[in-house]
Amino acid sequence: MRYFIEHTTRFLYSQPVHEHLTEIRMAPRTEGHQRCFQFRLTTRPNVPVLRYDDHFGNVVYHFDVPAPHARLDIHASSAVEIEPADALPEMLDDGEWDRLDALGNDGEYWDWLQPSHFATRTKPLEALARTLKLDERRQDPLTMLRGVNRSIHRRFDYNQDVTAVDSPIDDAIRHKSGVCQDFAHIAIALLRRLRIPARYVSGYLYHDGSDRDTAANASHAWVEAYLPSLGWIGIDPTNDRIAGDHHIRVAVGRDYADVPPTKGVYKGEAESELAVAVSVSKTRREPSQDAALHVVRRSKIAAPTPLVGHEVGQQQQQ
Repeated sequence: MRYFIEHTTRFLYSQPVHEHLTEIRMAPRTEGHQRCFQFRLTTRPNVPVLRYDDHFGNVVYHFDVPAPHARLDIHASSAVEIEPADALPEMLDDGEWDRLDALGNDGEYWDWLQPSHFATRTKPLEALARTLKLDERRQDPLTMLRGVNRSIHRRFDYNQDVTAVDSPIDDAIRHKSGVCQDFAHIAIALLRRLRIPARYVSGYLYHDGSDRDTAANASHAWVEAYLPSLGWIGIDPTNDRIAGDHHIRVAVGRDYADVPPTKGVYKGEAESELAVAVSVSKTRREPSQDAALHVVRRSKIAAPTPLVGHEVGQQQQQ
């Protein structure tokens, strides 16, 4: 499959701000069955853009807008090819749990086994695990992985109005609803509780009409779990699917805190508005126009401050 992605982000301020330092994680990864063969990032105001790879192997672009400005536009354009992955077996043998337990002594998987900022063990999570009968390893790891995926999909409603970008998992568990970001964090916490390495995946989803009633103008989030016999396996609890060639991987991390699409700080005092437009298609499209932008966040700074963050701007809702 070949996909073309357009991702536009706009920050509007009621008063000019300056020293706008920003990081962008929007470039699809090239690894495994996925190849990003084109990526272009433009900004307005137009400033030099630099890049580096973070310690998780994600491509990070960064720039500084030093001059006063009341608007910042960021547009990322990508072209990606994804080959279908091999079909998964129905189940794994009884020795897979022993192989998973051995990973606890391997530093390579340490980050993926420990609680993190958003994917942590709380009392509501423990109650959910008991409800889902996840207190013991009753089945092989692959079967339990599918079960966690299915259970979250069936138990939680998709609702963009319940949680915010920085909401803890307890909010979604209490309301039994949320967005893909919440479902991914809950799944990660449940899997790590079973001592299965799990990580957060930020990216995009190509909609073919079979997916849940999700936001088409936002980035997507799902989960990858490591099974020694199979490697990293993606699950999408929002849609109860094994991640496949409709899932376009951009960045991986312990949870959302590691991989927000935009992260940065600026100087100034102003009310702000964040608007986003995302399109994923099989044919090239023109960059998103103003009318396609969807306002996802408004905020007001109550008092003058020398440094203000907008790193939690774009909730992954799709």
